[in-house]
Amino acid sequence: MTGNREAPGSRHPGLLGFRISPTESTGIDWTRLDETWALAGESQALDAGWLSDHLADASQERGGPSVESLTAAAALAHRVPGKWVGIAVVSGTFRHPALVAKAATVLDHATGGRFILGLGAGWHPGEHDAFGIALPPIVERFDRFERGVRTIAALLSDAARSEPGVTIDDPIFPLHRATNEPPPLCSGGPPLWIGAQRRRGIALAVRHAEGWPMPGNRPGDVAYFSERRDTIRRALAGGGRDPDAFTFAAQLSCGRTAAERAAALAVAERFVEAGANHVMLGLPAAAAPDGLADVVREVAEPLRARFG
Repeated sequence: MTGNREAPGSRHPGLLGFRISPTESTGIDWTRLDETWALAGESQALDAGWLSDHLADASQERGGPSVESLTAAAALAHRVPGKWVGIAVVSGTFRHPALVAKAATVLDHATGGRFILGLGAGWHPGEHDAFGIALPPIVERFDRFERGVRTIAALLSDAARSEPGVTIDDPIFPLHRATNEPPPLCSGGPPLWIGAQRRRGIALAVRHAEGWPMPGNRPGDVAYFSERRDTIRRALAGGGRDPDAFTFAAQLSCGRTAAERAAALAVAERFVEAGANHVMLGLPAAAAPDGLADVVREVAEPLRARFG
């Protein structure tokens, strides 16, 4: 049995996900990551596995370990059969949006229609500088991000499933009768989540997204989550969309000790009470893989028992 309790065809990932955060000096390596996902695949309490998208450890100014997210997701998907796999969030600066759409389509097939593509504008200066990737000023960066999201959404749309395809007259990311073949499993492609924090990002989420992940640099901040959720819900309603059909995902760290896990359980309960309908439980890399069993037993299972 798997942890996913959503009805067949649902585009919501269920209540609980897990995530390994490479935020300690021991960092993350492939064996640790692979073994953790294998253990998660055996848990009935977990519905989803999450990856971040960085080229280095984002908790450091420069350098540090990190795995490339799209290839990692493809390699790990078989470890969590029947569960959702998501990336929160793919940086808009690292890849051409057409390649992101094609990779998302492969992951849609690899997960049996349970892949979530989170999208963000990109932000970490050190990793961009180290790898020679441009990080434009925020206004220009977000302009490009908006254009990229539009291109991804077009290529995942039903119009791109066959000829004549989709055409976008854009100076940066144009499409000329482009098709995405073979197409995604589901109509509309995998769900898009947008890491929106301000006015333009929220408007973009209203146009294209089915979910919002709170930023990874504010784990456990219930007040911030609640305020942003209320703001996005108002924007969705104003845009003619049903806020109750949207996924609001909270994030927190579960730490390495029993005391930290008890505190994480209390915070997670507050998140759900504040309207989170998905909670990402962060596990420090140094605690993986064995620490996942503690998180499941002391945090995930009590949450499941209380909230279903």
